[in-house]
Amino acid sequence: MSLSSSSQALPIPPAAAHSLAAAKAAHSSTSSAEPDAAPWPNLHAPDAVRTSTSAANANAGSGSQGYRALRVFLRNPTAMLGCGFLLAVLLLAVTAPWLFPGDPLDMVAQPFLWPGQDAAYLLGTDSMGRDVAAGIAHGARVSLLVGVSATLIGLSLGIGIGAVSGYFGGWVDDLLQRVVVLFQTIPSFILLVVLVAIAQPAISTIVVAIGLVTWPTVARLVRAEFRALRHKEFVLAARALGYSHSRIILREMLPNALPPIIVTSSVMVASAILLESALSFMGMGDPNVVSWGSMIGMGRDLLRTAWYLTAAPGLAIVFAVLAFNLIGDGLNDALNPRLSQER
Repeated sequence: MSLSSSSQALPIPPAAAHSLAAAKAAHSSTSSAEPDAAPWPNLHAPDAVRTSTSAANANAGSGSQGYRALRVFLRNPTAMLGCGFLLAVLLLAVTAPWLFPGDPLDMVAQPFLWPGQDAAYLLGTDSMGRDVAAGIAHGARVSLLVGVSATLIGLSLGIGIGAVSGYFGGWVDDLLQRVVVLFQTIPSFILLVVLVAIAQPAISTIVVAIGLVTWPTVARLVRAEFRALRHKEFVLAARALGYSHSRIILREMLPNALPPIIVTSSVMVASAILLESALSFMGMGDPNVVSWGSMIGMGRDLLRTAWYLTAAPGLAIVFAVLAFNLIGDGLNDALNPRLSQER
C-alpha cells in the first residue's frame, strides 16, 4: 500500500506532461469535429473537381460554343464575302419597287439599247424594249422567294421523315427509307419537270415541286444524325424520366443535330435558285413574273448580237449562288466540332 501510494505521489516529468497535454488536445479536437462532419479528404482530387464542376460547365458550354462559332464565322473572309454578296442581292430585291416602279414586263424604250447607251436604262433594253435592270431587280425577288420557300418545304419534310426514321428504327426506318430511295432513284430535275408539267406553271407550283425534289437529301442526313444520337446518355436519361417521343425528338435530339442541317440549308437555297432558273430557261416558269432564268431564255437566240441580255442575269445568278455557297462553307467551318476544336 505504501509503495502504491508513493508511486501515485511521484511528480510527472515535464516532457511527459507536455506529450500528454498534446494528446489530450488532439483527442478533444477530433471528438469535437466529428459532429460537424469534416469534408471528404479527396474533395480536391482531379476526378472530384471535374464531377463538381460538370454542371456549371454544361450550363456555360452551350453559350460559349455558340459565341465561339459566331466568332469563327465572322473571322472567315470567304464567309464575309458571301454575306456581302447576299446583302447586295437582298438590298436589290427589297428596293426593286422603289428603284424600278411599274411592271418590269412593260415595253418602256427602244429595243436593243446597249448598256450605257441611255442613262435612263443602265443595262440596256431587250428585243421588246423592256428594261434589263428592272428585270434583274424584280427577278431577284422571285429567285430569293423561290429559293427560301422551297428550302423551307424541303427542310420540313426531310427533318420530319429523317427524325422519325432515325429515332424509332426498326420497321419504321425500313419503310421510310424505301420511300426515300424511291424518290432518289428518279433524277431530280426530270422529276421536277414532270411535276411542273402536270400542274400549272406558277410560282407556288414551282416552289412545292422543288421542295418535293430536295427533301430526300435532308432526310438521309437527319436520319444519320439521329441514329448517332439515340444511344447517347442524355437521350437515355430523357427516356428514363418518362419524356414523350415528341419532346425527346424536338427538344433533346433536334438541337444537337442542327449544325449540319443549317449548313445543308444554305446549299439548298442555292440549288433551288438554280433549279428555278433552269425551269424558266426551258420556258416552264411562271409567265406572269420576271426571273433570271426567263431572261436568259429569252436572250439565248440573240447571244451573238446582244450578249448582254444573257450576261447580266447570268452574273446575277452567279453572285447569288456563290453567296450561299460561301456562307455554307463558313457555317461548316464554324459549326463543325472538329474544326472548331482545332481553332
